[in-house]
Amino acid sequence: MSRPLFLLALAALPVAAIAAPDTYTLDSFHTFPNFSVDHLGIATIYGRFNKTSGKFSFDRAAGTGSVELAVETASVDTGDGDKGSRARSRDEHLRTADFFNVAAFPQMTYKSAQVVFKSDNPATIEGELTLLGITKPLTLSIERFNCNQAVAPVRERCGGNATGKFKRSDFGMKTALPGIGDEVSLLIMFEGLKVLN
Repeated sequence: MSRPLFLLALAALPVAAIAAPDTYTLDSFHTFPNFSVDHLGIATIYGRFNKTSGKFSFDRAAGTGSVELAVETASVDTGDGDKGSRARSRDEHLRTADFFNVAAFPQMTYKSAQVVFKSDNPATIEGELTLLGITKPLTLSIERFNCNQAVAPVRERCGGNATGKFKRSDFGMKTALPGIGDEVSLLIMFEGLKVLN
């Protein structure tokens, strides 16, 4: 290698060593926290939140990453939004102080403390969930993670599925226990578009 090329390569080394991680803005049209909970020991009720925002970043070389997620609690949707002849629908009830208390707590959030990698992909997220003003640890397992080039706009899109579980009573949500189960199972499908520098 010629001396000028060698010096150029040497000068580039510190830049590579401190390269910033790639950051992705969540695509709200393809990001939905889904949940399920036992109902009267008979069946499982499923629902999701329709409005989610946030971002995630990761550095495969360093094996590091971060996640920030904000969910609008009023967007809860269990497929029962029409009260019909009843006083209220299930979704309306979930928005009251009995459950998500959306008037006082319009958002619940999740923020990572550590992202653990397996090979080149994130495998586990250690973080904290804030719900009803209470913050507790919550571990999410990444069951699937892939990246490819989005069709429009042409930039990288990454995403996958994350799962986890928590007890709603830990956050003060105790209405209808034990008829409605305490343990809440999560399946978060997420996609993000790479932020261009």
